[in-house]
Formats: sequence, structure tokens, C-alpha cells
Amino acid sequence: MVVQQHRAKGGARAVRALAVMGVMATAAGCAGGGGVDRAAAAADARDGAVEVVRRAAAVLAGEGVASAEVSTSMETASGGTRVTIRGTGAYDFRAGSGRLKVVLPPDAAGEEEHRPITELLAPGALYMMNRGAGVPADKWVRIDTTALEDGNLVTGGVTDPMAAAELLRGAGAVTYVGETDVAGVAVRHYRGTADIGRAARLAAPGARASLAAAAKGFRSRAVPFDAYLDEQGRLRKVRHRFSFANKGPAAEVVSTTLLYGFGVRVTVRLPDERDIYTGEIEQGRA
Repeated sequence: MVVQQHRAKGGARAVRALAVMGVMATAAGCAGGGGVDRAAAAADARDGAVEVVRRAAAVLAGEGVASAEVSTSMETASGGTRVTIRGTGAYDFRAGSGRLKVVLPPDAAGEEEHRPITELLAPGALYMMNRGAGVPADKWVRIDTTALEDGNLVTGGVTDPMAAAELLRGAGAVTYVGETDVAGVAVRHYRGTADIGRAARLAAPGARASLAAAAKGFRSRAVPFDAYLDEQGRLRKVRHRFSFANKGPAAEVVSTTLLYGFGVRVTVRLPDERDIYTGEIEQGRA
């Protein structure tokens, strides 16, 4: 697993502060082919682009899909500094739950090294182990994602895969870019902008409350995206671009979710109440 960090002079503190929000608080070219069939398929893809993209979340929860292995990256840029947080794991789209291991760059947590954070994702909740900030090493932190200003679209250092897909239900004007390849799989590339408010209204029940919180918390509800779907309509890759400008210099967050290994068995056991830390979390510490 590779962790990237690029610095510009004087910008490290600004990004470190931003990267300490949630986990950050602990812290495509197109290749087209010729032929009549491909041309017809491309025409269909263009004509139905909006509906194809909006259906992506429903397809993921459907028969024969339901779950997938996940690889994520979240790049934060502020003050000329870029920090990338990476995660890997698996997710059950029917249950709305998953387990991910999140790796912070050495500097993002204010330390030379930081133990990987284990995250359990569930409807309306995020559980974190190795959270730091004074939390005992054997305890979990539970966060109510419906109370987060971003609905956990960026707080955990990973965009919940369900939220990443459900956000596409809010797609407005969508452009079919063309065919390309993602991890050796032929996919169709779509580009557009999703409205968080619309996505919240149309989302499945398990994702609705968190997206509704995000619709209220973001200054702009418009989220540019690039989505890559295979021939079965399964979302293989999605990249969202979030922008923050509440205080201080504007910060850009690019969140990428890669899905593969569909149908994998996913077992998520949520922590017992006695294993959840209820004390005060130290501010300013990773």
C-alpha cells in the first residue's frame, strides 16, 4: 500500500489541520473501438447517460453483485500541500456495512508513523479503532454520521462506498465520455455533477440521513464526478471532487473509490457497547 504526500513550502500545517478532520481528525483516458456494435452501444450509452449513472447504486445492491472489495484514496489539497489517505477492505451494499483499513501519511497525524485505522461502516454510523487523540488502543470510537456536517463523505478519510454510489442518484447533466479500461475491465466513462440534496431525497433508506446532513453542511451541494461502469451497469470506479471554504483558505478533496471482486463474502461485527470509548477526545492530537 502506497501512501503519498507532496509538500509545498509553508503549507504543511494548513493541510495537517485539515487532515485532522475525522480520520483527518486523527490525522482516464478513453480508448474507443470501431465497429457497428460498438458504435450502437456508444449511442445507447450517450442517450441514457443520466439514467445509467443514477441506477448505479441500485445495481450494486442487486442480485449477483451485493458486495465488493474496495480500494479508496482521498487526496486533500490546501495551501500548496497535498496529502493522500488510502484504504482497502470490503463492503456489503445490501446491508450498508463494510470494513476498511485506512492508512495515513506519516505526517498527517503529526507523527512519523501512525498505526492503520480500522473502520467499520454501518447505516448512520462510523466505528474507528486506533483513532488516536487519547483514545485507548483497545477501544472503538463511534461517530453518528447523520450528525456530521459532511455526512461522512470525507470525515473518515474514506467516502463510504454506499454514499459514493448513492450520491450518483443526484446526477444532473451527464456526459458520456467514451470507453476506457479500469484494472483490466472494459468500462464506460461518464462525467457530470451530482446534487447532494437530490441524492438524499432519492437515496436508499440506509444512506438517506447521512446524505441529508451533507446537503445541509456543504456550502455547495454540486459535486463534480467521474463514474466508470462496466457492461452490466456495475460501478467500477467513481471519483468525486469536494470543495470546502468555511474557514481559512479553500481546500479541495478528491475522493476515489474502486470496486472489484463482486460477490465477496463480507462479515462485519459491530463492537459491543463496553468496547466503545465514551470519554473526551483530545483536541489537536492525532
